[in-house]
Amino acid sequence: MRDQVQHALAALAQMLDAPEASGTALGNWRWTVRQRLVAVRDGLSLESAQAADGWLVAREVSVLRERSALMTRLSALGPAVLESADVSAVRAELRRVVADISHHRQRLHDLAYDEVELELGGSE
Repeated sequence: MRDQVQHALAALAQMLDAPEASGTALGNWRWTVRQRLVAVRDGLSLESAQAADGWLVAREVSVLRERSALMTRLSALGPAVLESADVSAVRAELRRVVADISHHRQRLHDLAYDEVELELGGSE
């Protein structure tokens, strides 16, 4: 699951500069980016609650709420990628979303680490 999101996110990030870098036709670029947005969104949708301890549950709810907001942003960007006349503004917003998803994934990994640390007793 997490590898799927990471792969889709990397593929999306790689496409953000494709029109200038490779001479890709704008219509092809738009369609490919849209498909990669869907892959990222699908990967994010597979995240689920797993924490069992009270303080971790609260943090996890926050992370899942953040995921929902990111998915909403991705859904809103889908049509913009295909239709917006200002491609540079769309690419800038896509770059922000990619960065925000990367930060979200780091918080998710931190949560998983804290859960394992709690189970093993930490360093104390």
